[in-house]
Amino acid sequence: MKLLKYIFVFLIINFGALAIGSWLMNNGPQSEWYQNLNQAPWTPPGWVFGVAWSTIMVCFSIYMAYLYNLVPRKKLSILFTIQFVLNVIWNYIFFNQHLITVGLISIIMLTIIIAIFLFNYYNDLEAKSILILPYFVWLCIATSLNAYILIYN
Repeated sequence: MKLLKYIFVFLIINFGALAIGSWLMNNGPQSEWYQNLNQAPWTPPGWVFGVAWSTIMVCFSIYMAYLYNLVPRKKLSILFTIQFVLNVIWNYIFFNQHLITVGLISIIMLTIIIAIFLFNYYNDLEAKSILILPYFVWLCIATSLNAYILIYN
């Protein structure tokens, strides 16, 4: 029952992050600025982003709920907070402010934080670590998309 409570709490926090990020991007993906950028040939259609992020946040919430029960919470809370801020702020930096280089730096930092979760806590969660893989893989794709835009615009 405790696990379900933590899953619910992390679902609220993580989907809250998505909502804040969406609000901060100021209709970014549909903006003239973004539409006119040279985008990577592997850029997925818009609907994929919503499906991907929803799936990622469900998996990440379950992952965090398991982890929250197993490891010291202070370090975990710091990593989670950094992840939260970087996840939310990228939308503002990239889509709202059009700071492509700063966006790339922030998404690289976010990818590193998720890699820290994956590798540092693998021994604690073992097979359950698969729950963070969608987040890590998606960030690698998103980083490549951001880098392409930086290089070709």
